Amino acid sequence: MLMLGRMLTMALALMGGIFFSQAPEFAQQYRQRIGGALDELKILISEFDAQANHNGLDRQEALNIYSASSERFLRNRGEAMRRTFGRYEALAEQQRALTLAPPFTKPFVVMRNPDSTTFANAWRDFVPAVPVDFAGLVWAASGLFCGWLVAVFFGAMRRGVVRAVRRRGRIPERSAAMR
Repeated sequence: MLMLGRMLTMALALMGGIFFSQAPEFAQQYRQRIGGALDELKILISEFDAQANHNGLDRQEALNIYSASSERFLRNRGEAMRRTFGRYEALAEQQRALTLAPPFTKPFVVMRNPDSTTFANAWRDFVPAVPVDFAGLVWAASGLFCGWLVAVFFGAMRRGVVRAVRRRGRIPERSAAMR
């Protein structure tokens, strides 16, 4: 039984290490998706600004015209552009934070305030990778430790249950030969 417990502990520790080691890779793939989204949003924003400037308006004046329109379609289009500008700023800020963060903290930057669309698409297309950099190794070691802690916790719970049942006299004590 002792050997089985050690094997389960090692298996949980390894699973934790493998799982956690993917955090930096996911953060990298998420960051790459942010870059692509920013590139596309920048095209939309540049076209909007160019059209406004072509008509002698700045961005805010063009948005005000949309908002003041009696046409519902134009008001909705103006709101959509406001959301586009806001999303661009939020993604640009997250990209800056990811660029400035030390490698092993990048997964925390992603989790702090992820863009739901970018996160969902990155998760859908995520390809696991073997961690060969310092951040991947730190995350793998952290996961190994967390997996080991989970195994120790479950082992302690199991031993406590067995002791409680033995105290009630339902399971006989193991003989000295079985220990």
